[in-house]
Amino acid sequence: MPAFLVVAFFVTALLYACVGFGGGSTYNALLVMHGTDYRVLPAIALICNIIVVAGGVWRFSSTGDLSVQRLLPFLVTSVPAAWIGGRLPIGESVFTGLLGGALLVSALLLLGQRTAETAASATGARMNWVVSSSIGAGIGFLAGLVGIGGGIFLAPVLYFRKWGTARQIAAAASLFILTNSMSGLAGQMAKLQDLSLLSLVTPYWPLPLAVLVGGQLGSWLSSARLNAAAIRFLTALLMLYVAVQLLHKGYTMSGWGS
Repeated sequence: MPAFLVVAFFVTALLYACVGFGGGSTYNALLVMHGTDYRVLPAIALICNIIVVAGGVWRFSSTGDLSVQRLLPFLVTSVPAAWIGGRLPIGESVFTGLLGGALLVSALLLLGQRTAETAASATGARMNWVVSSSIGAGIGFLAGLVGIGGGIFLAPVLYFRKWGTARQIAAAASLFILTNSMSGLAGQMAKLQDLSLLSLVTPYWPLPLAVLVGGQLGSWLSSARLNAAAIRFLTALLMLYVAVQLLHKGYTMSGWGS
């Protein structure tokens, strides 16, 4: 296991934990650029995702900011959709392109999150059950397919809909990431078992340890009143750079660039 990959996972977990997310998309991107078999890397990224956001869910539960009941319309469809996405086999060029696109959109949403936060409501607005479940299904399926939690897509939707306060939305995103990551991981693991590739995950055991330390440190720093906007901006720039690299790689692999 290269030391630079362990350090990169540690830094990614630290940055994402500071802004309330898990980092699954960037873990995937780092593994792609490292040359990891694309069929096993979503499982590795989802394991790391779960480790990082589990602490956030526990913290928000203890402060009373987390409402499972209000998030239920999203979860009831996103969880099975994430499992289906995780089970679905896709080609390497399609996977790389989808991951690059997801990272690009995530970066743009993260850059716009500061503006959206001003629209958050102290009381919280209700959202139509059909709309909420449809959004949950779409995000969950994409999350399971490429090995992310999907919270980076859900949070802006909740901000713009004035769903709740900034802390309530961060809590909702953390739970959304945790449940979808667990469901997507179950699908990914079943798929790897079918393909007899499960053993390829084992050599990457240092990465979960790295994100455990990085995630805990990031959570502590986020409560130390650091400049969250600056951290968010730096994280988004990192995501944009990696997204461009992945999109170029996916374009080249598809044969369209030849």
